[in-house]
Order: sequence, then structure tokens, then C-alpha cells
Amino acid sequence: MVGDLPERHRKARGGWLTRLIARPGFQAWASGFPFTRGLARRDGAEIFDIVQGFVQSQVLTALVELEVLHRLAEGPQAPSDLARRNGMSEERMAVLLQAGAALRLLRRRRDGRYGLARKGAAILGVPGLEAMIRHHHAFYADMADPVALLRGGADTELARFWPYVYGAAVDMEPEVAQRYSDLMAQSQGLVAQDVLRMIRLGGSCHLMDVGGGSGAFLTAVAERYPDLRLTLFDLPDVMPSAHERLEKSGVVERVNLCPGSFRDDALPEGADVISLIRVLYDHDDATVTALLARVYEALPAGGRLIVAEPMAGGARPERAGDVYFAFYTMAMGTGRTRSPARIATMCQDAGFDKVSIPRAPRPFVTSAVTCVKPV
Repeated sequence: MVGDLPERHRKARGGWLTRLIARPGFQAWASGFPFTRGLARRDGAEIFDIVQGFVQSQVLTALVELEVLHRLAEGPQAPSDLARRNGMSEERMAVLLQAGAALRLLRRRRDGRYGLARKGAAILGVPGLEAMIRHHHAFYADMADPVALLRGGADTELARFWPYVYGAAVDMEPEVAQRYSDLMAQSQGLVAQDVLRMIRLGGSCHLMDVGGGSGAFLTAVAERYPDLRLTLFDLPDVMPSAHERLEKSGVVERVNLCPGSFRDDALPEGADVISLIRVLYDHDDATVTALLARVYEALPAGGRLIVAEPMAGGARPERAGDVYFAFYTMAMGTGRTRSPARIATMCQDAGFDKVSIPRAPRPFVTSAVTCVKPV
């Protein structure tokens, strides 16, 4: 049995096998031998899927930018009709539509027209997803030279898009603050759904959302818990957008808007629950350590901290956290994804105990860690 072999023997055996698989001659043999042919072909297809991943994402971008999904939501259309609307040749529109069908976002009909497939319709039904896809031009620009990004020191598009991570509250232009707030709010809908599925707030009296943007998470909390008092703490430039959105949602009178920077200001006291929703992964360890200390000071004994964000770096690597979000936060310039265990350790180092890591229904949306200030 492999499990009974000494560790050094297992490593030697594994090294020999990977060296064999890496030989072109072995690959040629394996693709033709009956017992290995299926595995070799599956590996090849999966590798090619990684190779063409960027092109697939750009096809999706084109479908969104040209509003093809919205057009087809009205009913099946011919390539010629969509081409005229978008100022391109019928031949090139057909290439785009065929690619969309290959990705199972569209469906090709027998009469040559194209309709919306289930996955394409789902894109339209997810709040903020189209905005995030459009936003990716900045991220993809930074990923054009991944080696330069990994070596560090380069000026990135995402660092310019998210200046708040550097604490640039005073210098943030109104249109930048609005852009930041809009994208944050649009992407927070799914996050709020999953956080409230994982974590119950019954029995709590007052929740303060730190770094809560324009209040998308608090709006969802207000709808679920009508008796809970609420406070939003974020940069002063974000407050006008927060007031506007909360007013439209009909919950502005329930939310205390508290402007400030968690880098420089003590957090207001009075809340028995503090939430950090997609906050920690924007910042380096020193900033996170200081923030957790401020949260600890602001909470009463028995008060609870909720951390929710995409997480990565654990013992079982997964695509959303360890590929997408790990590189996204790297391109921001200050952030980094952390595993639930790492976040739990940082919370314990700040003085918290009773750490809990609930099972995430959709880790590609968010995971969560909760802990309590000792009594």
C-alpha cells in the first residue's frame, strides 16, 4: 500500500512518475494506449481550457459590452440583425455568437438565429455581475504581464481604480468615490445573501458595518432584522452616496452614518456586533492587525466580530480564491487573500476567542469567520 511506504519513498515514487509524465514521448504513447488514452485526452482538454481562459473571458466581455445578452433576452435574433445594431460585419458578429454558443451562454437554433441559454440569462439575473465584467479591463491590463506583477513595484490599473486602500480619503475625487461606491454596492448583493445564510443576528442589538461603502450589506440586514440598530462607518467621501442609496431603500432613518477612516480614527462604541465585509483582503497584515485591535476596543465584552470575504491560501487550493482573488488583490497593490485559518489566528492574536468558520454555500462569493470578545 502506498500509504504504508516511508515518506521519502512516496516522494521518490511521485517524483519519478511526474518526470515520466513530463516526457513528450510518454505523452505520445499515453494518448494512443487504450488504458491511458482517455486520461491523456482529458488532461489535454483541461490544459487547453486553461490556455484559452483569457480568450473566453474576453468573449464574455464583448457579449456584455455589445449588450448581446440583453438583445437576445428579447428573443432569438440573426447575426445580421445584431451586426447592424453594433456597427460590425455579419461575419464577425457570427464569430462572436458562435463563440458564445460554444461557451453555453447562447444557443444556436436550426434556422441560424441565436437565443439566450440558461447561463447567459443567469448573467443578467445576478446584480452587479455585468458591471464587474466591464470593470475587468483594469484587472486584465495588470495581468497582461503577470511576471512583472509578481515581481512587484509596477504601477497598476487596479491601484488607481481603488485609491481608498491607500487611505486616500482626502484626495479622492467625487467621481472616484462614486465609482467605488457603485461597484461595491452592486457586488455586495450576493455577498449579503450568503453572509446572512451563514450567520444569524437574532439576539443582537446593534450592528456596525465598518468599511460598508454605500450600505448594501446594511440594507439587506435591515430587511431581515427590522429591530436591529445599524451604523455605517466609512470614508467621509462615501457618505453622500450611502445616504442616497439608503434613502432609496427606505432604511436611512434606521442607519447612523458615521464618517471616518479606520486607519486614523477610533471606531465608535455601542455596537455589540461589528462586521468587516470584504475589507481585510484589501489590506496588508499591518493594517489588518491595527484594524482588528480597533474592533476589539470598540466591542463590549461578549461582542461579536464578523469577517466575510473570499478567502484563499488554505490546505486545499481552489480556483476562486487562489487564482482570481489572490491575483486581484495583488494587483490592487496592498491587499492579499487569506485562509480562514489565517484570519482566525489574526483574530485570536487581537484577543478574540470562540472562533467559528461556518460552511460557505458559495466560496467564490464569500466565506466567513466569526469570533467573540471574551467576557
